[in-house]
Amino acid sequence: MSHSTRHKRRRSRSNDRFDTQMIANGVLLILFALLAGIASYTMYAHNILAFRHVNVIYTAVLVVVFLVCLLLTLFKKGKHLVTVLLVLFSIVVGVSLFAFKSLVDVADNINKTASYSEIEMKVVVPANSSISDVSELTNVQAPTSADESNINALIANIKSEKGVELTVDPVDSYQSAYENLINGSSQAMVLNSSYSSLLELSYNDYESNLKTIYTYKIKKAIEDTAKTTDKNVFNIYISGIDTSGAVSTVSRSDVNLILTVNMNTHKILMTTTPRDSYVRIPDGGADQYDKLTHAGIYGIETSVKTLENLYDIPINYYARLNFTSFVKLINALGGVTVYNDQAFTSLHGNYNFGVGNINLTSGEEALGFVRERYSLEHGDYDRGNNQLKVIQAIVEKLTSFQSVSNYSDVISTLQDSIQTNMPLNTMMSLVNEQLDSGKTFIFSSQEVTGTGSTGQLTSYAMPNASLYMIQLDDASVAKASQAIKNVMEGE
Repeated sequence: MSHSTRHKRRRSRSNDRFDTQMIANGVLLILFALLAGIASYTMYAHNILAFRHVNVIYTAVLVVVFLVCLLLTLFKKGKHLVTVLLVLFSIVVGVSLFAFKSLVDVADNINKTASYSEIEMKVVVPANSSISDVSELTNVQAPTSADESNINALIANIKSEKGVELTVDPVDSYQSAYENLINGSSQAMVLNSSYSSLLELSYNDYESNLKTIYTYKIKKAIEDTAKTTDKNVFNIYISGIDTSGAVSTVSRSDVNLILTVNMNTHKILMTTTPRDSYVRIPDGGADQYDKLTHAGIYGIETSVKTLENLYDIPINYYARLNFTSFVKLINALGGVTVYNDQAFTSLHGNYNFGVGNINLTSGEEALGFVRERYSLEHGDYDRGNNQLKVIQAIVEKLTSFQSVSNYSDVISTLQDSIQTNMPLNTMMSLVNEQLDSGKTFIFSSQEVTGTGSTGQLTSYAMPNASLYMIQLDDASVAKASQAIKNVMEGE
């Protein structure tokens, strides 16, 4: 074989390899373009990385890489360089797309849980009753005037599942139904589990006195109370419910905090309203006076409306947490540091807290700190102040660069334990605004006051109970309302 022939064959094999790599680079280029397009769309659509032109820089880098690789491929230059660039940047874009998508999915999940609540309805009998199934009953007692829709749903479910048609004997409240059950005036009663925490406070051995023979969970759509705002000013209601487990469970709201945020002035006003405040409660509360904490048993939207009416302000968004989510949040942040102005030992967890700066290193320890009121000089007022301190520490840590860079991990940790109707775009706008400005928020706090008494005021939900409630001072409420409006107006 001649030298010329061998040379032609080597050049042919080289051309074949070149053509193969050219095809591979073309495929990689198309893949990169698709990934880059989807990642960029997701980023801009959800306001991700929209601070200090990071999103623009990110897009520009992707465009430059695409154009360089396209030109090199068309002019058949630097085939190995093109391959390396496309593989490397495809991995980078793929990882960022995964992070963007994970963040969007988590936020969607958080918003989705805010679209419904769960109410557990039961049929209960005395613990020592021989009755073990609803088929043994012909009638039950229930407060149809106060909780008609849920009671009817339970009765209909029993008929559908068990073929048993129960007659409902109406009473004025779950409290009356419970008393009749315990004193032997009735065989069975319907119980809405969200009222259990109310009954537990008034009756010893409440749980041990009852036996559940039928349970039905009702899933209800939550009214969307979100109110959009054109300005970087909004009110968000933080509701802390007194349960563990699923945050969708309807329960009392023990923490009632309004954050008034003005991104233009970088001011945050925290307004706390004592759980025992005697206020008008709309919707399921029939616009009657009751404890503020009882508004939670009618749903988060009722708590929102109650506070809107009290302070004459719009509440744009809400966030609802329970004990489980609070513990998870503190753990995800690696703990918080607050100043404690009086030494005490917590009832929950038996933690000792001294005077001065204290490090709440775990969620359980922080929970013990914010739940305590019996060991504090001014009871629920001091507890409210401690809750404000922890909320401020959480906000400061969430808006730090270290936490923002770990934002998706924090949200992912909480996705099953928090409800909020704040859209992802709004969340990201707040994060971007904070990273853009680099300014520190100026915090202030206030709490409405009043006169407390036991057994002097009537509770709509528990009419026969002697409860501690606070008659709010009108001047204190008016002052708090004006302070909120001042922050909203930029003063």
